[in-house]
Amino acid sequence: MQLLHNFFSFLKKEFHNCNNYCKKVSSQKTSQKYNAQRVKGLYDPLSKEFFKLSRSKLESFLRCARCFYLDRRLGVGHPPGYPFSLNIAVDTLLKKEFDKCRAEQMPHLFCIENGLDVIPFKDDLIDSWRDSLHGGIQYEVPNTNLMLYGGVDDIWVDSKTNELIIVDYKETSKIGAISLDSLNDEQRASYKRQVEIYQWLLRKNGFSVSNTAFFVYCNALTCLDSFNKYLKFDISLLAENGDDSWVESAIMNAYYCLQSIEIPQSAEKCSYCQYWNAVTKHINNK
Repeated sequence: MQLLHNFFSFLKKEFHNCNNYCKKVSSQKTSQKYNAQRVKGLYDPLSKEFFKLSRSKLESFLRCARCFYLDRRLGVGHPPGYPFSLNIAVDTLLKKEFDKCRAEQMPHLFCIENGLDVIPFKDDLIDSWRDSLHGGIQYEVPNTNLMLYGGVDDIWVDSKTNELIIVDYKETSKIGAISLDSLNDEQRASYKRQVEIYQWLLRKNGFSVSNTAFFVYCNALTCLDSFNKYLKFDISLLAENGDDSWVESAIMNAYYCLQSIEIPQSAEKCSYCQYWNAVTKHINNK
């Protein structure tokens, strides 16, 4: 009977993983149906209900306050990009691997090889925290009507300090070794802010969190002689030292932006605003 119970528990877990993967891919496909003028899900300055602000939308505010305002307040967002289905597939397989270690509370071989004394964090909320579409780590920000949330890829726990460690999976295909220094300045800064927001959210939920976050970086190799129906990856573990002291002030600035009745100025380097300015110039010259 115990064998049957374990077997059905395994099937249930596998079905849950596959179902989450299908939902994520499906949601990215349907997101391609661009609605240039949304009327639902907009921020209401007078509402007493909390408005859900995702980690990625806070990042959008930091990149360009005008684009952020047009999207969250006025319902005019950027056209969506193409879905990264291969990246999602790699994420899903990595989560399956670490979930096996999580269930047995044992370290993953990858972590052992990199000299880390960590195990995947086991908690009833872990699946919800990793669901960026319907859950995520959430926090209702005092003195605002904003609830910040973000879906993590994984969380490990330091076996010596019991601190939680934010882990993010990244996928790419580049020639040469992958390091944080090999990223351009904008990309690295964005990745750093990403894990710092997750660290802040966990701390606001009462957890002791390490300043060190890790990127599990999977680099698909193109130096092979043939495809042969599979991709081979080099996997690197990159450590980033986080500092979440900026997060709260950024949230408050985003809140004040949404409360305003005036559309803010665009960011100097915003490519979307540059495109719109160029288009408007040509239209006005006709």
